Amino acid sequence: MKFFIDTADLDEITALTETGMINGVTTNPSLIAKSGRPFLELIADICQAVTGPVSAEVTAIDAPTMINEGRKLAAIAENVAVKVPLTEDGLIACKTLSDAGTMVNVTLCFSAAQAILAAKAGATFVSPFVGRLDDLGQDGIALIEDICDIYANFPNFTTEILVASVRGPQHVVDAAKMGADIVTMPPDALRQLFQHPLTDKGLQAFLSDWARTGQSIL
Repeated sequence: MKFFIDTADLDEITALTETGMINGVTTNPSLIAKSGRPFLELIADICQAVTGPVSAEVTAIDAPTMINEGRKLAAIAENVAVKVPLTEDGLIACKTLSDAGTMVNVTLCFSAAQAILAAKAGATFVSPFVGRLDDLGQDGIALIEDICDIYANFPNFTTEILVASVRGPQHVVDAAKMGADIVTMPPDALRQLFQHPLTDKGLQAFLSDWARTGQSIL
């Protein structure tokens, strides 16, 4: 499973890339606005900081303008994945951009039917939002299972399942069990994966016992 980091904070991206755990970055207009930096300049900087795909989202809602915006974003760097919404116009843009060799991330997926359309449109990634479904009392992880099952039936579907709106470690574990290709998560959620109280307790015990020996490895 690949891990993408869901942020436009370049400092966070740089710090977490050093862990060796990051395979790509996802951004959206809200994250870009939070950064306070010019959009195109920031995407260029992020693309230099990581080697994997960097999702940069269009802001248009009609297909022709999405396509033009997508072409401009794709020209920033080879690892840009143009992000389009899962609408009829978004899928038209996806098909056009994908046919031209551009990576496309189809976002705001909330049903298995939508995921089928994204795959047929040639999306590189489809981003189902598990946390937002959970917020409505629905089962976000069940959607991931459905999409994994459907895609497995059709080897010609090359779209990768990019689990989004992740709220914590359990979403990551459940998505991995289902066979999802990628999970994208905010920095805090990624750091939670490292943490367990028994790890902290065990390490403290080891350090305490070692201190009593009066020895040093170096």
